[in-house]
Amino acid sequence: MNLKPQTSNSFFAHETAIIDEGCKIGKDTKIWHFSHIMPNCIIGEKCNIGQNVVISPDVVLGKNVKVQNNVSIYTGVTCDDDVFLGPSMVFTNVINPRSAIVRKNEYLKTHVGKGASIGANATIVCGHNIGEYAFIGAGAVVTKNIPAYSLWVGNPAKQMGWVSEYGHRLKFDNKGIAICPETNQKYKLENNKVIKV
Repeated sequence: MNLKPQTSNSFFAHETAIIDEGCKIGKDTKIWHFSHIMPNCIIGEKCNIGQNVVISPDVVLGKNVKVQNNVSIYTGVTCDDDVFLGPSMVFTNVINPRSAIVRKNEYLKTHVGKGASIGANATIVCGHNIGEYAFIGAGAVVTKNIPAYSLWVGNPAKQMGWVSEYGHRLKFDNKGIAICPETNQKYKLENNKVIKV
């Protein structure tokens, strides 16, 4: 069903957007031109869904998720609050797709943790989770689970370091402590894991 722009007490959907039955759309969310929200999706408050986005059935997005233009989010994906999905990035949901073979019962789940960012044209191969505040660079192809606060680039993606919640590279001293240059928040690296101190 097409929805005309909503009141400020609800959400906004451009008149060209299609929102199927059974969806729950949070307050102050914006859905832009030619996007299709398929059945039974849950989209949190204050999300921004760009142009030409496809959100497949049963996808769940938390609050304040930013989905840039031309993104495909397939069944099996969940995103926590404050996730950023860059232009034309894509999730997959089947490891070995074939046109002539139906594998809808083989969809693998992918979860994106709070505050994580996925860059333009990146691909997240299904069945791998992205940790909170992780940063996936533009064009990266993710083929494994990604730890919280880690920075990954390339095809296949490789870890290049660690980042703060504000997306700055962290430089750890000999005690395993780093400070975000924007917020002065401290982080500790221990056993190849980063935690906020």
